[in-house]
Amino acid sequence: MKLIDLHVHSTASDGTLSPSELALYAKSKGLSAITLTDHDTVSGIDTCLQKGLEVGVIVIPGIEFSASYYGKEVHILGYYINHHDPLLLARLNDLLKARDNRNTEMLKKLAQIGYPLTLEDLMDETSQDSVLTRAHIAKAMLKKGYIKERSEAFAHYIGDGKSCFVPKARFTTKECIDLIHHAGGLAVLAHPLLYGYDQADVTQLLRGLKLEGLDGVECLYSTHKSSDTAHLLQVCLNLKLFPTGGSDFHGANKPLLDLGSGYGELTIPFEVLEAMRKHLGLLP
Repeated sequence: MKLIDLHVHSTASDGTLSPSELALYAKSKGLSAITLTDHDTVSGIDTCLQKGLEVGVIVIPGIEFSASYYGKEVHILGYYINHHDPLLLARLNDLLKARDNRNTEMLKKLAQIGYPLTLEDLMDETSQDSVLTRAHIAKAMLKKGYIKERSEAFAHYIGDGKSCFVPKARFTTKECIDLIHHAGGLAVLAHPLLYGYDQADVTQLLRGLKLEGLDGVECLYSTHKSSDTAHLLQVCLNLKLFPTGGSDFHGANKPLLDLGSGYGELTIPFEVLEAMRKHLGLLP
């Protein structure tokens, strides 16, 4: 069976493998295709595409947006986007500026409680094109000896609602979906059960996002139980959305979660990709 992984992160955002290394790793895992879905950036796609061509792995240009749905943060994946689209790049540049301001404010708060860091500390071993996230702050705190484990940074300092946390600027879900469509792509809700909703609430969420133009749902995911997947597949059928799947691979930042297989039980068949291509009119 040909297998794929449609939710993967690189060092262009908060993963630990470079875009080239991801394509090579996908090849070593026997995957036929991956989608690079870095957070709010497309900077790693060209490199990943090139390495994929060299080693025989299909690389689909993608992205993962953090979006606001009536004040609730949800994540919207974009697949088969034109990652050189001028409007997309302009709006991503707006997000990058907002992220830089956010990082500066969080570093100020950390310094005030005795944990000084610079932006250069965050850039250590990171490409100039990379989007700096809280994961980079946590890594820098660990390297400086301020914490003993990466998770401490989120649990005590920069996690949501903690003393040094600063909210992130986000587009609305409608803005993200429209931007993905403008770039020729498909808009998909990522990991629908990670937002604290039960199955009934997720169904309502998907009904609302369908009205905004959502195309699909990440039904196959590393933490989903079989009952979760079955429910989401039924909702997709009812709402005429298409199912996708991905591990949400981040390399060493999620050390027990592997590319293609998640926590060991994930299997995403190539037919999922073919259904997406058919939805886009790329297959008869």
